[in-house]
Amino acid sequence: MTIFIGGAWPYANGSLHLGHVAALLPGDILARYYRQKGEKVLYVSGSDCNGTPISIRANQENTTTEAIANRYHEEFVECFQKLGFSYDLYTRTDAEHHHKSVQAIFLELLKNGYLYKRTIEQAYCETDHQFLPDRFVEGVCPNCGAKARGDQCDNCSAILDPLDLIDKRCKICGNQPTIKETEHFYFSLSQFQKKLEAFVWKAQQENRWRENAIALTTRYLKEGVHDRAVTRDLPNGVDVPIEGFEGKKIYVWIEAVAGYLSASIEWTKQHNENIKDWWNKDTISYYIHGKDNIPFHTVIWPSILMGINNPALLTHIISNEYLTLEKRKLSTSQNWAVWAPDILESYDADSIRYFLTINAPENRDSDFSWREFVYSHNSELLGAYGNFVNRTLKFIEKLYDGQTPEGNINSEVKAKVGQLYEKVGSQIMNANFKKSIEFIFEFVRYANKYFDEQKPWIQMNEDRSLCDDTMANCIYIISNLAQILNPFLPFSSQNVKEMLGLNDLSWEEIEISSILIKGIKPLFKRIDIVRIEEELEKLKEGI
Repeated sequence: MTIFIGGAWPYANGSLHLGHVAALLPGDILARYYRQKGEKVLYVSGSDCNGTPISIRANQENTTTEAIANRYHEEFVECFQKLGFSYDLYTRTDAEHHHKSVQAIFLELLKNGYLYKRTIEQAYCETDHQFLPDRFVEGVCPNCGAKARGDQCDNCSAILDPLDLIDKRCKICGNQPTIKETEHFYFSLSQFQKKLEAFVWKAQQENRWRENAIALTTRYLKEGVHDRAVTRDLPNGVDVPIEGFEGKKIYVWIEAVAGYLSASIEWTKQHNENIKDWWNKDTISYYIHGKDNIPFHTVIWPSILMGINNPALLTHIISNEYLTLEKRKLSTSQNWAVWAPDILESYDADSIRYFLTINAPENRDSDFSWREFVYSHNSELLGAYGNFVNRTLKFIEKLYDGQTPEGNINSEVKAKVGQLYEKVGSQIMNANFKKSIEFIFEFVRYANKYFDEQKPWIQMNEDRSLCDDTMANCIYIISNLAQILNPFLPFSSQNVKEMLGLNDLSWEEIEISSILIKGIKPLFKRIDIVRIEEELEKLKEGI
């Protein structure tokens, strides 16, 4: 089985916040799970270094787009490494390989009759002497009346043309732009209307897309898919490889999604593999993003793949709803956010991964609360899982000199472990990560209850063989939990692996014989509850 996993490409114009992490985390859970299963996995993403937001940031800081892109790309790489994201390739859209792949896709669409030239009117700023990229035009959404930028309304999710905005303003200087004629290439999206309808109907029947993706895409298709410009007068990006279009760039909405394929092509070149072995009609693909990116993945990217006759159409759409913060919408402009570099400095990556999974915005918005974060860490990770591992290993260290005893594995315990692999694996494959981890921690509570009911501290004095069985069962549980939890909590699983001397983690039941436990250390530390008020105060001060 070949599994492709594509994580959305964050704009390299500002730090990652927890909303980004929550939306992207499912990709790593899937990649780790399928690798443990022994499947062929390709997990890619990268930094979007060509988008208009980077130009805006560069203007604000009076620096270059390259300086901004470099700063945040490096920060993203560091954050993803600290979070344990196991990308096979994390690249960037200003890389030469990406530019070449995007230009090849552009020329293929042109050759196949899906691109055409059109003279259009575009917003032009007389003050700044430039045509304005869509995101440089701000105004009022004609559909819902909310403030919007020129390409999309975040309030009603409508895809917009900047000329449709009411009370248009240049984002650079705030003045009202004029309208001038310019020539651009357009993508015949309308040609794919029927194919897209059949594609989405099939996805709906197979139940592989999140409900929000089905609902929003169905709405777009009912309204009718319109042709869209694929070139723009942009300050940075991929050059249009056509004579007479010098200085114009391939529009970011077509170029950024092509990163999934360009990154895959680059990875296969680096590893002497054939791209067709990874991108074919049998490939199972997962696309991981927030709901604001749905139309780009469910309408535009499938149309591009159809237009270049690439058979690896999307199978699973994992589009998270929004994460709110202390019951308020995240706002980067108002600094109402928990920034990934900050939280990673102070808290365990597994704690962040656990909370964003058990509290994931899978089917509706969910809230990040510092109180809930601290209490869930202390009660579940430390109090339930960490405590079970620690009390077992400490008991063996003290009363067995660190040598795990041989013993009979209880049939009920064995059956529950077998069922857990099956249940959790099924939920992960169907992108129900919250349900997966709920099943695991239900079993963790059972494990603690088993330890308490067996009373090994009494068994040790009254019937040594019973105590041997109890400890053997607890070690059996811990070693299997390390495997089952690895997609979610890779750092603590690695620690258990090292303490128990386990081989590479897989997705099948394991039993370990008598071993000498090495370097026992707690998996988690208690977070002092005073941190709750400290973090809330810090949040309020940042506004």
